[in-house]
Amino acid sequence: MALDPLKSAPDLIAQVHDRLLAAVIDGTLAAGERLTQESVALRLGVSRQPVSHALQLLKHRGLLIEHGKRGLAVAPIDAQRIRDLYQVREALEGLAANLAAHRARAGLISDKERAQAADVLARGKALGAHATISDLVQADVAFHSVLHCLSGNAAIAETVADEWPHFMRSMGLVLIETDVRHRVWSEHMAILDAVLGGRPSDAEHLVRRHLSRAREDTARRLEQKTVSN
Repeated sequence: MALDPLKSAPDLIAQVHDRLLAAVIDGTLAAGERLTQESVALRLGVSRQPVSHALQLLKHRGLLIEHGKRGLAVAPIDAQRIRDLYQVREALEGLAANLAAHRARAGLISDKERAQAADVLARGKALGAHATISDLVQADVAFHSVLHCLSGNAAIAETVADEWPHFMRSMGLVLIETDVRHRVWSEHMAILDAVLGGRPSDAEHLVRRHLSRAREDTARRLEQKTVSN
C-alpha cells in the first residue's frame, strides 16, 4: 500500500488511519520502521494533527510501539500473541460454524445468503499465482466474515473485528506458500459445504482444525523468520 498524498476530506483522521493500517498489514511499513508525525504528514501530504490522532489509534491497537522520545515504530509480529489470538478465534469460529449450520438445517439461511457465500468461496479459489498478498489476505478475511454473518450472532464478528489487523499481518507470511493456499481453500470449501448442508458438528470440527493448522503454520513461519534474522 503506497503512502501517496491523500485528498483533503472532513474525516481525514480516518483516511490517515486506514492508509497506515493497510501499509502495516501488507508490509509496506515493515516491523521496526520508525514513524514520526512529521514524516508521515509529509508522505501523505496532510497536516500533523490528523496524523497525530491516527498514530495514537494504531498504537492503542498494538500495531505501533514507542520508539525514542518522540517517535513510534511498527510493532513486531509476536508469535506467542498470534498463537493466543488464534486459540480465541478457533473457539469463536467453531461456535459460528455450529450456529450457521443449525440455521441452515432450520431453513433460516436464505438463497441470497447461500449465493453470496458461494461467490466469496469461488472468488477466493480463483485467485491465481499472480494474485497479490493483499488480495489473498482480503479473500481469506471475506470467507471467514461470511461465516460470522451466517451464524446470526453479531457479537462474534464484533469480537474478532478488532484483531483482524493482527491476523492479516501474519496471514501474509503463510499465504505466499502455494501449497498452503491450495489447502486453505480446499478446507474453506469443506467448511462451507458442512455449514450449508446443515451439519453442525462437522462444520465446527472442520473450522477448529482449519484454524489450528493456520495457527501452527503462522507460528512456524514467525519462528523461522526470527531465527533467520
